[in-house]
Amino acid sequence: MRALKNLALAAACAAVVTLLGQSAGRMEFEVASVKPTTPELTHSPTFPLDDRNAFVAGGRFSATFPAWVYIQFAYKLSRNEGRNAQAHLPGWATNYSEPYAIDARAPGNPTKDQMRLMMQSLLADRFKLAVHFETHDVPVLALILVKPGQTGPQLRPHSEGPPCPEYPSATPSRSADNVYPTTCDTLSLELVGQQERLGSRNTTMALIADAISRSHDVDRLVVDQTGLPGTFDFTLDYTAEAPAPPNGAPPDPQGTSFLSALREQLGLKLVPTTAPVRMLVVDHVERPSAN
Repeated sequence: MRALKNLALAAACAAVVTLLGQSAGRMEFEVASVKPTTPELTHSPTFPLDDRNAFVAGGRFSATFPAWVYIQFAYKLSRNEGRNAQAHLPGWATNYSEPYAIDARAPGNPTKDQMRLMMQSLLADRFKLAVHFETHDVPVLALILVKPGQTGPQLRPHSEGPPCPEYPSATPSRSADNVYPTTCDTLSLELVGQQERLGSRNTTMALIADAISRSHDVDRLVVDQTGLPGTFDFTLDYTAEAPAPPNGAPPDPQGTSFLSALREQLGLKLVPTTAPVRMLVVDHVERPSAN
């Protein structure tokens, strides 16, 4: 499993994992422009399109991506949920060689979750996107305790750790008093050579399961079956998986693998099973109408 970098995770996202039909009313951008463009003009979004429900100062949204990335953002899909939606979209909607530049502005300083609802409206209006959710029993990896009722030394209830800072640091992974990460409600991943440290504070077990789905190339959705309520602080230290040597020799076995660290440090393991999973189904989508 190869770790992906620069991920963030907000504890508040669990309450709004599926935003479809849960808003008090339709929300829209004040103004919005949708234009086909080229990969050469691709630029980073004005804010990370992750799970964090932060406020968006100025209410501006600007990004260049294929349509499916906007769908994934709008409906707050996990990595594996996004894969499933992507597999059922037409080629033009998933092709990075056919991106769309979206520039939009919302009134005031909305939250990112409010921006998602506005993006749902934009996709429905301009891409004629129609979706619904279905629940299916699918193969998953269940996150469970190695020993019932017992966590590892690096996984503890948030109430037993340091309190969340009143004013989050601009550098969430660094702290003079060695608290990692310094901010709460955020997944931090640091890489020093081949050594990686993954951590979060004030996070639920369900979000830890989703973090594993997002941060590692697992072939199944990871679901929480630990039965542990409340929020937790954790750190996970392991050796990043190195690419196989070009001569075909096996990689260096030194270091702690991710799965070993999961078991030894957090007292958790992944077990293949099946479970009901709610999936986004795309009923219809079209190339966007002109501005």
